[in-house]
Amino acid sequence: MRVTRRDLLRLGGAGAAGALLSACAGPGATPVNTRPTIPPADGPITLTYWSWLKDLQKVCDVWNAQNPHIRVEASWIPGGNDGGYQKMYSALAAGGGPDIGQVEMRTVPEFVLVDGLVDLRRYGVDQYADRFNETLWQQVSFVGGVYGIPQDSGPLALYYRPDLFQAAGAEVPATWEEWNETARRMRATDVYLECLDLSDTSWFAALAQQAGARWLRVEGEEWVIHMTDDATLQVARHFDRAIDEDLITTAYGQFSTPWYAAASAGQIASAAQASWGDALLQSVTSGAGQWRVAPLPTWGSGGYASTFLGGSTAAVLANSKHPQEAMEFAIWMTTSQEGIDAMIANSGIGWSPSRDYIGQSRLGGADFFGGQSYNTEVFEPAAQPEAQNPDWSWWPITQQSFNILSDGFRQKVSGGTLVDAIATAENAIVKAFTNKGLSIRKAEA
Repeated sequence: MRVTRRDLLRLGGAGAAGALLSACAGPGATPVNTRPTIPPADGPITLTYWSWLKDLQKVCDVWNAQNPHIRVEASWIPGGNDGGYQKMYSALAAGGGPDIGQVEMRTVPEFVLVDGLVDLRRYGVDQYADRFNETLWQQVSFVGGVYGIPQDSGPLALYYRPDLFQAAGAEVPATWEEWNETARRMRATDVYLECLDLSDTSWFAALAQQAGARWLRVEGEEWVIHMTDDATLQVARHFDRAIDEDLITTAYGQFSTPWYAAASAGQIASAAQASWGDALLQSVTSGAGQWRVAPLPTWGSGGYASTFLGGSTAAVLANSKHPQEAMEFAIWMTTSQEGIDAMIANSGIGWSPSRDYIGQSRLGGADFFGGQSYNTEVFEPAAQPEAQNPDWSWWPITQQSFNILSDGFRQKVSGGTLVDAIATAENAIVKAFTNKGLSIRKAEA
């Protein structure tokens, strides 16, 4: 079910971000998307783009060389939840801010609730929809409009060490049930197949999404939460058992300092991770040529071949004086071959949102992965709409929800269970919605 703008706005207030933005204009101020559209500028202009991507100005300069009348200047900000969003909210509240901001897909609903983003449908963005991956376009096309341009994403696959699998006499698991047997064989050689960071539940949420979960949705005039569904509990029981049987370590998270130490010592055999993990893997000491990529194990008939972890948009912020030009730059950056190749080469973006082009450097084999053409063999199929859960959608307090769930998951080390943590978190998230003035109820059993 697609959420309409009327649905979203009547489902409650905007929480802390709303308080920040209440000073954007005086009483009776006109919401940005009910004002008259702003026509293109008559003369040269300069756009500003706030993002935590590295060397983004080099990407902008490719555009600037061809479009001197629409210059784009990039400014680095901390990652969204590390201060970047706070900076954007504060700038919006003061009547300023950039023309374009990097906003994660899971955070778009909160920006929309506080009237912080331009509806690009009013500027003709639908004419470009067929250039994008359908699933990613759906992630920004809700509340009756289009509130960001997909910038990148992270389809999941399984990075693994063939030599460690061979030493353990194990096969690469095609299902999560097979994963259990593979993990047991690995433990017999004093190797862990995987790790699970109990303090970061975004990875768990991605696997629940793969299994077919749909944690929040809108029905009528209220949010409906259903975290204790069969798909989510299947994933929780799987990892409860894996932790209890010492098949997986919770001592560290993927790509942390101790993880790199374990991976370099041959004590970690695989990582179920997003496409952008390929660059992080290359920091494993003496890892070149040792790793390969396989499809993500699946959960069964009710699940999907893959899932997404991460993904950002280039969103036009409400105070932009040049939304048409900002949209045109974002479209170029994310769908043209020049833009995509520049984003990969300079900023190391995740998976391209383009329907037809993944990037020149990702078409062939990679030396680090033993010459495997893993992007075209594994990640390209994993990103296709049919491989992804079409019913998953984000909600206004996603990060707070993840924090609540993480608090419960941490109790696993002292005798708790992930299953119990999910049920407890569901109750706490209902309370958090209510405290923010959002109408919510639990799904009927």
